[in-house]
Amino acid sequence: MIVRDLYLNKLRKFQNTEFVKVITGVRRSGKTFILRLFRDELRQQGIPDDQIIFINFESMKYQDLLSKNALYDYVMKSLIPDKKMYLFFDEIQRVTGWEDVINSFRVDFDADIYVSGSNASLLSGELATLLTGRMVEIPIYPLSFKEYLQFRDITDQPERYFNDYITEGGFPAVALVDDASVKQSILDGIYSSILLRDVTERAQIRDDGQLTQISNYLLSEIGNLISGNKIAGVLSNEGFKTANATSVLRYINLLQNAFLFYPAKRYDIRGKAYLRTVAKYYAVDTGLRNTTLNRNYHDNFGHQIENIVYLELRRRGYQVDVGKDDTKEIDFIARKGNETRYYQVTMQLPDDNDREISNLAVLPDNFPKVVLTANRMDVGHVNGISVEYIIDWLLS
Repeated sequence: MIVRDLYLNKLRKFQNTEFVKVITGVRRSGKTFILRLFRDELRQQGIPDDQIIFINFESMKYQDLLSKNALYDYVMKSLIPDKKMYLFFDEIQRVTGWEDVINSFRVDFDADIYVSGSNASLLSGELATLLTGRMVEIPIYPLSFKEYLQFRDITDQPERYFNDYITEGGFPAVALVDDASVKQSILDGIYSSILLRDVTERAQIRDDGQLTQISNYLLSEIGNLISGNKIAGVLSNEGFKTANATSVLRYINLLQNAFLFYPAKRYDIRGKAYLRTVAKYYAVDTGLRNTTLNRNYHDNFGHQIENIVYLELRRRGYQVDVGKDDTKEIDFIARKGNETRYYQVTMQLPDDNDREISNLAVLPDNFPKVVLTANRMDVGHVNGISVEYIIDWLLS
C-alpha cells in the first residue's frame, strides 16, 4: 500500500471540522484512492462502519441516487441517532442538485463531509454561495517525481528515472505498470475520457473537432505565451471557419475546468498588475502531452521541465504566475500568503549568456530567487542567487 501523505495530511488537518472537504482534480489522478485511504484511517481510529457512508457515483450500484431527493432519503435512513456520520461522496457532480443536499446534511445532523469531483465547477456557483467560508478545497494532482519513485519502489539514483517521469508522466495507473504499450493505452484512455466525458458531454458540445484541435495545440505549446486570437488564426488556417477568439477562450475554459490545463497569467512585477491579453498554459501531466503528440522527453525538454516545476509549485500550495519585468521574463512568480519566490527554469546555465541569472538579479525586491537547472554541475550561488539541481529540488 502506497500512502500519499501530502494529501492525507490535509484531510487529517480538517477532520471533524465544520468545513466540507472538496477534493478536486483531473480524472484518474487518485481522488478515489485517497478517499478510501482516509476512510480506512477512520476505521483504524475506531469509528464503526455504520457511521461511515461511502458512495462512488460512477458505480452503477448508486444510479438510483443521482437526484438530490433520492440521495437525501438514502442518507437519512442510514443515520445512527446521536452519532457523528462520516460522509464520502465521490464524483458528486453527477448528482442533480447536489449542492443543496450537501448543505442540508451539514445543517441537519452531525456530519463530517468529504466530496470529490473532476470539474472545477464544484467550487463555483451555488456551492460557493451556500458554503461561503465553510468549505476547503484540496486539489489532487498526478504523482510528483518523489511519489513516482515511491510507486515504482526506486530508492537510489533517482536521476536515472527522471526522463522516464517526463515521458510517461505521473498518473498512478501508468506508474504501476511496466509495459510501454499498456502505459500508452492507459494515457490514451484518460485523455479521451477527459475530452469526451468531462468536457464534451458536460458542455453539450456537438462538434468536438475544434475542441480536440485546441487541446492538442495547447499540449504542443506548453511554456509559450498564448492568445485566443493566435489559436483562432491557426484553426482558421486548418479549415475551422467558425473559430474566433471568443469561442477559443470558451473551449480553453472548459479544458481548464476539467483540470487538463492550468493557466499561468502574465504579471507585471513593477506595475503590480496582470496583463490580460496572453497567458501560458501547462498540461496536468507531461505523459498525456507526449502520448497524444507522439513525443518523448527529447521534444522541447526545457518547456517540459518547466511544466513539471509549475505543477510542483502548485502541489506545494503556491499561486503561480509568469513574471514580466520591463523587457525581461521571469518563468514563475510563486506566492503563498505573504511569501513570494521567483524561479527561472533552464536545461543548463549557458557559458556565453547570463540571462537566467540577470533576469532575477535586477528584480526590485529582496524575495528569494532561485534558478533550477537540469545540469548538476551548475549548482551553487551566482551573484547571491541560488542555483539548484532540479531533481534535488523536486525531492526536497
